[in-house]
Amino acid sequence: MVVQLPANPAKQENVSLVCQHCAKVRFYTLLVPTSSSSTPPCRSGKDLINAIRPFTRESRATSWWCLISTLCILAVVLSAAALAPWWPVQLALSLLGSLVMVRGFVVFHDFMHGAILRDSWLAKIVLYFYGILLLTPARTWRETHNFHHAHVGQITGPSIGSFPVLTTEQWAKTGFWARQWYRFNRHPLTILFAYVTVFLFTMSFESFVKNPRKHWMSLLTLVTHGAIIWGLWHFGSLPIMFFGFLLPALVASAVGAYLFYAQHNYPGTRIYMGEDWDYFQAALETSSYFKFGPIMNWFTGNIGYHHVHHLSASVPFYRLPEAMAAIPELQTPTVTTLHPRDIIGCFRSNLWDPVKQAMVSYREAREAAKSAGNDSMDSGLMA
Repeated sequence: MVVQLPANPAKQENVSLVCQHCAKVRFYTLLVPTSSSSTPPCRSGKDLINAIRPFTRESRATSWWCLISTLCILAVVLSAAALAPWWPVQLALSLLGSLVMVRGFVVFHDFMHGAILRDSWLAKIVLYFYGILLLTPARTWRETHNFHHAHVGQITGPSIGSFPVLTTEQWAKTGFWARQWYRFNRHPLTILFAYVTVFLFTMSFESFVKNPRKHWMSLLTLVTHGAIIWGLWHFGSLPIMFFGFLLPALVASAVGAYLFYAQHNYPGTRIYMGEDWDYFQAALETSSYFKFGPIMNWFTGNIGYHHVHHLSASVPFYRLPEAMAAIPELQTPTVTTLHPRDIIGCFRSNLWDPVKQAMVSYREAREAAKSAGNDSMDSGLMA
């Protein structure tokens, strides 16, 4: 499946932004020796989609190997975490298992995109059940995540499949309780406890309550997940349930939620208003490259190559590094890391300032309003 680009013609501002990206690419080529003195043209739009299309070809054997090996490693690590005789060993293995869970989620994520194992009924059974284990009912995930891909970098009415984003003007005009809800949704504690806030409540419980007939799998997810916890505790013990299932799920949910948040909410990202948005710009300018070492790239299933993924969700996760290495236009993204400075910067990226064309903190928005002498906006921003 190749994502179609919007048919709307690009605005003058969009052309300027594309040129800025081309300039970055050309600067990069000056730093890398090539066999030719000529600078390759900077592709955009359909040309860039055509360039990445060869990397959407799946290796069926590699996909099956990734799925089977990940699930086998996860089963061994979590079993050891549940049965180890000493709690520090249980804790260490449980944390290791949470990272393997994250990799398994990326395999599930790629299957839902149709990037791997498409049309395989066996993979569907296995990965739908894996989604249930992680409080991610397949239908709810597909609908919300596809909406996210189709509107990344846009300010839309509902924040479906992503964390909400408001402009400074919208924030100032928003009521008190709506502002508190916005803060809650983007708060570090909400992400830390994503197992409850994102996956259990929003992804599973809320989707079922809103449309029980359509999202019956959400109820199945809640019942099955609860039954697993009760069964491990009742027929095993509290440590077996906690270290062998609940703690890994808690940590994996927090890690996954933060990665998702930080790859679209970071200093340097862009937000587009209305018709200024187009697919090519959104992929490269609103999605970061999360720089990891080879070990963390394995655990996170290369999801750090997020700008590549958003350019084409049909590229299997194990081919994302290959695509980035082969396409110069993908080699100059905004980089984020797990350095405390970057984490703080991401959590301070609270509101989009259309004047500065940048994400700003609540405090920066208040100070800007005071400097402009806008008392009404300042009072709105104080909440």
